[in-house]
Amino acid sequence: MSAEIRLIAAIKYYEMGRISTGIAAVFAGLPKVLFLTKLGDYGVNTFRLTEAELIDDLANA
Repeated sequence: MSAEIRLIAAIKYYEMGRISTGIAAVFAGLPKVLFLTKLGDYGVNTFRLTEAELIDDLANA
């Protein structure tokens, strides 16, 4: 149970923009790649770019 609580807390802190994915993964006790997949499981976006930022990035690629 405590591992799940740490994971949920890490996800929430990441979602709020308080910590990076790397720090959140360490906090949750997971490899970063696995933490990123867990974000999707909990409905949290992995990327924080707006649509305009994505369009700009594509235009500059």
